[in-house]
Amino acid sequence: MPYQKQLPTEIKLHSQSRILDVTFDDGVNFRLPCEFLRVYSPSAAVRGHGPGQEVLQLNKEHVNIKAIEPVGMYAVKLVFDDGHDSGLYSWQYLYELGEEQEERWQDYLQRLSQAGHQRSAH
Repeated sequence: MPYQKQLPTEIKLHSQSRILDVTFDDGVNFRLPCEFLRVYSPSAAVRGHGPGQEVLQLNKEHVNIKAIEPVGMYAVKLVFDDGHDSGLYSWQYLYELGEEQEERWQDYLQRLSQAGHQRSAH
């Protein structure tokens, strides 16, 4: 995977728009919505403990990040205002989320629809 070598040069939270702006050393910039980051948290509470055990996250439309805590030189812990704080977002995973944002977002919306859930308006 090409994600492994990229390191972030800047991580900036835009609280009002609920966007995490991440720029990597290859010049690529991703604007990742807090809702997107929350529903794709790498934590076991979201991912489950194996394939097919993922937990669909509902009602995260207005979630925001209240803290970004560095973890060594390889990741950040995002603390969300809904109390979720157990996922470590490695640089590789953040890059992967940015690269795959559109397809993952569409997959999330489809899973919400299949579950009969409607997102609230912003």
